Amino acid sequence: MVPAKVDGAKQYYATSTLVVGYALSSSLLAVINKYAITKFDYPGLLTALQYFTSALGVWVLGRLGFLHHDPFTVDVAKKFLPAALVFYLAIFTNTNLLRNANVDTFIVFRSSTPLLVSIADTAFRKQPPPSRWTFVSLVVILAGAVGYVATDSAFSLTAYSWAFAYLVTITTEMVYIKHMVTNLGLNTWGFVLYNNLLALMMAPLFWVVSGEYADVFHALIMRRSNESQGMNHIVPFDASALFGVSLSCVFGLLISFFGFAARKAISATAFTVTGVVNKFLTVVINVMIWDKHASPIGLLCLLVTIAGGVMYQQSVSGDHAAAAASQPTAGEKNDEENGLLGTTSGV
Repeated sequence: MVPAKVDGAKQYYATSTLVVGYALSSSLLAVINKYAITKFDYPGLLTALQYFTSALGVWVLGRLGFLHHDPFTVDVAKKFLPAALVFYLAIFTNTNLLRNANVDTFIVFRSSTPLLVSIADTAFRKQPPPSRWTFVSLVVILAGAVGYVATDSAFSLTAYSWAFAYLVTITTEMVYIKHMVTNLGLNTWGFVLYNNLLALMMAPLFWVVSGEYADVFHALIMRRSNESQGMNHIVPFDASALFGVSLSCVFGLLISFFGFAARKAISATAFTVTGVVNKFLTVVINVMIWDKHASPIGLLCLLVTIAGGVMYQQSVSGDHAAAAASQPTAGEKNDEENGLLGTTSGV
């Protein structure tokens, strides 16, 4: 009896650690990324450093035996390339959105993805139209998003252009890419490795196309010039930028680890509830630490959008449960795909 109690206690503390780790990393990541891009105004280089950290972290942990990932092969890489391209665009637009808008705007558009996903599923994947409860949840999401945009005093065309670009790319990833990834038979950490390593290989091309490489070289020249003149207080790439970038890279890897581990350790419902709580924590933390947040009315609309997202998740879960009753294999596969994508896309 005693060993069973000890094992139960160990399992409880291990599961609690994973859930708390996921909650902290998930709720803090958007705020940390906002801080990083504020101090280090080079989105292409920032995302490349994040890809490098995640790919290296998975490879090192795999070599140490802490996890197992699929080996990297050229044939699989060629098939995976479209998925990695969409992943890169999703993260790139996400970073530029945070660069030009506050965290609340990011959460509103991230929570609005069910709108486009539902439309795309019906139009392109020949899925049945949304149920009545799902339709109501989509209306709530739309009302919250429209209310937020209408009351956003910091509205700018640049910020919302990146927001819509992010919404389109993340929806594309959710609707199409997840099925291609599943068909390749990659395990969870293989997915993370291929995603980040291929995205890292694409980074130099985007640096050239966007012209960011010139900005980085100019900043390096300025740093050397200012240091030679004794003006160390106005050099780019200072300690605060290094701290923000490092924290962003570490938390990007942590959310992958804790997210995947927590999903295996707890039920799908508990994981969904944790994800919703994480969004609320992000809003609270963002309001408490600085003034880069929405107005009170905007925050209210944001909460309405999150509430609509909760309603949508519950309605879709009910639909999946009904489908699983008649087609167990298809239902289980769909939940697995949603789980795989949901964690990696929630950046």
